Amino acid sequence: MENSIHIGGASGYWGESAMAPPQLLSYKKLDYLVYDYLAEITMSIMAQAKAKDTNRGYATDFIDHVLKPNLEEIAKNKVKVISNAGGINPEECGRIVRSILKEKKLDLKVAIISGDNLIENLSEISKKKNKDMFSKTDFPKKIDIMSINAYLGAFPIAKALDEGADIIITGRCVDSAVTLGACIHAFSWGNDDLDALAGGSLAGHILECGPQATGGNFTDWEKVDDISNIGYPIAEIYPDGSFTVTKPKNTGGLVNIGTVSEQMLYEIGDPKAYILPDVICDFSEVKITQTDKNKVHVSASKGYEAPNSYKTCLTYKDGYRSGTYLTFYGENSTKKAQKFADAAITRTKKRISSSNLGEFEAISTEILGSESQFGNKLENTEVVLKIASKHNNKQAIEIFLKEISGLSLATPPGLSSFTGAGRAKPSPIIRLFSYLTPKSDIEVKIDLDTKQEIFKDKISPKTYKALPAVFPEKVEQPELEVILKKLAWGRSGDKGNKANIGLIARKPEFIPYIWHSLTEKKLRETFQHFLGSKSMIERFYLPGSNSINILISDVLDGGGMASIRNDPQAKGFAQILLMQKISISKLISDNL
Repeated sequence: MENSIHIGGASGYWGESAMAPPQLLSYKKLDYLVYDYLAEITMSIMAQAKAKDTNRGYATDFIDHVLKPNLEEIAKNKVKVISNAGGINPEECGRIVRSILKEKKLDLKVAIISGDNLIENLSEISKKKNKDMFSKTDFPKKIDIMSINAYLGAFPIAKALDEGADIIITGRCVDSAVTLGACIHAFSWGNDDLDALAGGSLAGHILECGPQATGGNFTDWEKVDDISNIGYPIAEIYPDGSFTVTKPKNTGGLVNIGTVSEQMLYEIGDPKAYILPDVICDFSEVKITQTDKNKVHVSASKGYEAPNSYKTCLTYKDGYRSGTYLTFYGENSTKKAQKFADAAITRTKKRISSSNLGEFEAISTEILGSESQFGNKLENTEVVLKIASKHNNKQAIEIFLKEISGLSLATPPGLSSFTGAGRAKPSPIIRLFSYLTPKSDIEVKIDLDTKQEIFKDKISPKTYKALPAVFPEKVEQPELEVILKKLAWGRSGDKGNKANIGLIARKPEFIPYIWHSLTEKKLRETFQHFLGSKSMIERFYLPGSNSINILISDVLDGGGMASIRNDPQAKGFAQILLMQKISISKLISDNL
């Protein structure tokens, strides 16, 4: 068993910068490079690519920008590479990697892990008439479905490493599995090492978004130096599942309690029940401690028996959407933009009515610069109008775009736009549908050069029971108000059509005031202009890290490529919340 292993998080999405590999490979203690490329929308894009060309459907960046320029250094340093770059087509991605290794005469073993892609079972799956596990909507029409993938875990990755793999390419696994698989292999963890598995999963969660753990998207962004050369995260992980986060020397960015805590809360939902294929994690008691400059220690997590099902996500087409951005400047620009938008919508509705195309599902106008994201409409001398729509007929969207363009000579003065890209075009609305697939129904395949194995995940005899909620103690009578940003760090993101906002108190004594000020009523008032008819708000307390996680459902207009919002992934929701005023005592204000 290793005393510790060093893992570098080199990619957070398909399209990530290629600067990470040389930077991380310069860290001489590095044992593993891990790459996360996949999101639900990425799977649909890859599915479309493979439908047009059966040799596509994987993250081409992994081949062109990671392996080709860096394979010799990877081999020289004996660093193992684990990636979910395989997407919809891990077999083809693996075949290309093997051909490159042969061409370069490098003796590295490649493992391909598949079994997650269930699209060939569509007819059988559709007969089960599953409901969406969150919205309870009906199973979509077969003809509209683009991709179906089960979220696999880390044990197949560990098995491939046990068999001597140097480069591992998977299809859809959970983001943190590329890290956890290395930990299972290095420390010989079994299915019953639940706390360790939870800790390794948290390490993977910290690494999975690359530089978001080292100063990217950080609340105190002014303190983050040279983001042009931002350092990518490295986790030194120990046998008990605890770990230390740092970054390579001579790089920009910042690693502190705030940067790591923000990433811990990022898009996790209930922190006492973060459900993964290999373990159910409880991060509520995790402690995060600064141990040196750009070095933070994260204590071990609590783990519970893994679920007996894989979360499975399919993407499907559901109509069309499009929109555009236009700028207005000069006196009363907010009113100008609104008048233009109203006229364009009126024109469009008349035309589609005369064509019997039916009503729009939704039309969205947001005037950026007028504080529209805060629910206001202030007058400004320079604004950007975002105008977009959804309709089940592509022709209606084309009319909408045509009328926006056709109004340009009848507009209030001050209209401008960046030209050269041509008029926007309709694109499919891609929706997400989630359900559970029993682990017993899925065979995971491990292809290690000339050797093939079938992996079957463990079925647990136990079921997880929800833990009782914990709340901060009551506070002294508040005496004055301050902006929340003075008390907390914050980061937000999405979970489908849900927004996830994590808040971490800058000092432990601040957390009770934050909790008792941010009531459900206060949160509804803050985000009322985004809330849907079925929106629910949940709050979770993490005493170990003095933090709060907030989950708001039905708030993103469908989220992702189903939304026509300016911020369909809630990336700015924490910024809105950090501007709100919080009631505190005079004693607490003296500690600011």
